[in-house]
Amino acid sequence: MAKYKSKPVIIEAEQFFQDKPLPFSDKGACCFDGIDWYVETMHDGQKCVIKSGDWIVPEPDGTHFYPIKDEVFRNKYEQKIKDRK
Repeated sequence: MAKYKSKPVIIEAEQFFQDKPLPFSDKGACCFDGIDWYVETMHDGQKCVIKSGDWIVPEPDGTHFYPIKDEVFRNKYEQKIKDRK
């Protein structure tokens, strides 16, 4: 079987905490249905429940989002160091 390596990609992400300002609030990312917080993905508007500490990442279409559990996010991504001038 052939092996493949992911291309390096820079993503935007914000961490969700129920008692703090909502991630991507200017884009209406996080919704509340009276019971659960959730984000809508680009897969037929599927609703994914989010919990405090989850990371919210925009989908490639820029209007939908998906959640990543904190442990998974920290194992996969590292913070980009700002470019030096």
